Amino acid sequence: MTLSDIFNISFEGKCKGEFEYMIKTYVIDTNVLIQAPYALECFEDNNLILPLVVLEELDGLKKAEGEKGANARAAVRKLEGYRQKGDLLQGVKLDGGGILRIEKNFVNVELPSDLPDDKPDNRILKVCMGLADTAKDSQVILVTKDIVLRLKAQILGMKAEDFERERVSDDDAQYTGRTEVYFPEDMIKEFKKKGISLDDTYQSDEDGNRSTPQFHENEFVILKPDQSSKKTLLGRVSGGRVVPLVYKKSKPYGVSPRNVGQYFMQEALMTDADTAPLVIIKGMAGTAKTFYTLVVGMEKVYNNPSKEYRRIIVCRPNAQFDDDIGFLPGDEKEKIAPLMRPVIDNLEQILDSDEKERYEDEAELSDKITEVFERGIIQTEALNFIRGRSIAKTYLIIDEAQNMTPNQVKGIITRAGKGTKIILLGDPNQIDKPFLDERTNGLSYAAKYMMDSELCWQITLSADECERSALAMDAIKRF
Repeated sequence: MTLSDIFNISFEGKCKGEFEYMIKTYVIDTNVLIQAPYALECFEDNNLILPLVVLEELDGLKKAEGEKGANARAAVRKLEGYRQKGDLLQGVKLDGGGILRIEKNFVNVELPSDLPDDKPDNRILKVCMGLADTAKDSQVILVTKDIVLRLKAQILGMKAEDFERERVSDDDAQYTGRTEVYFPEDMIKEFKKKGISLDDTYQSDEDGNRSTPQFHENEFVILKPDQSSKKTLLGRVSGGRVVPLVYKKSKPYGVSPRNVGQYFMQEALMTDADTAPLVIIKGMAGTAKTFYTLVVGMEKVYNNPSKEYRRIIVCRPNAQFDDDIGFLPGDEKEKIAPLMRPVIDNLEQILDSDEKERYEDEAELSDKITEVFERGIIQTEALNFIRGRSIAKTYLIIDEAQNMTPNQVKGIITRAGKGTKIILLGDPNQIDKPFLDERTNGLSYAAKYMMDSELCWQITLSADECERSALAMDAIKRF
């Protein structure tokens, strides 16, 4: 089974949520379909209402660039399929159960004077109010990603919900990709040779009570011999055992790990694409996620010791990439260049680690960086240009992946060809895109559904592993 197969299975299972057995009437906002074109199939045997204004908004968005336009077109195609089955004004049975109906009435419903009729959101509210007055045998619920619209609905005495089929639980969000356990000290040599069984490890609370750890496949492990508090060994869960790190002593591009998190990160990044085709690295700014990922990429491609990859591709998802890149001047590279500046900053450090020498000859350093890009060693891409590609033998870095939607993540992962390694980097607490939060973004979603996959390695870097200045560290602790 491939990485794409595993993720598809997980992704397709998201619609199977649990509902109370009572017919409800859900009024669907446009932003739900833009976020998830399949959403109409996720409400089981309940009634779904699409206000006419939603069709108008979809029509206005279908020519938009990026994911927004693609999802609008996908939603329209789904609606066309249902139109061919029957009269949408009367109601058409959905594939996932329930009835879909387009509502064009309730134009005479009165809203408070400070909610003008010419705004699409308020027209949706009028439909909700009209349905609530007529659908006495069914609970009317507005489903929208718009928090302000949910607040308006509450003010008017109507129930409103977020579309949560892509939301991970709090417990899922807490998975860090690492755990700490104890094991018998006399098994140190055995561990170093071939690893130890999971059954030989245990955890202990403050009172000395032992418990059995719950492991996940490819989870990184900090092992402490039970008779010595000073010794610490590092390993990884693999096939029912904790095995030693393979690349602990590696120095990609001359760089050595500075903390435990970086040792784990190095292990995941250095491992070949057949064994670890997907790596998810989460952590706050300053934990060297992008830097270390580029370091390993440059070692693999620029130094080219193994000829594993043909190139490095770097994407930095941004609202500008997905929605408004077309208005920016220049070609694709010129359009995205300002947003790739963090990549250039890291390359400056990698290509010339001697700070004094680097600033003595900026021109030479600039020439080195230009050479890297001109030779095609590193390529930068906007996210919407990745959508239609099949990428083989590529070291693919998705920086700021917390600004991706679950649908975008699925699109990226399923585009991976043979020999491609995908690295998702980001901080779920730093969301810049509307309608996403720390539990609905693509990074968290991929981390949830790829947990326990033998093809996915994950690690979350802690605040203590931040490698920024003393001022930055002090601010992190205070803020």
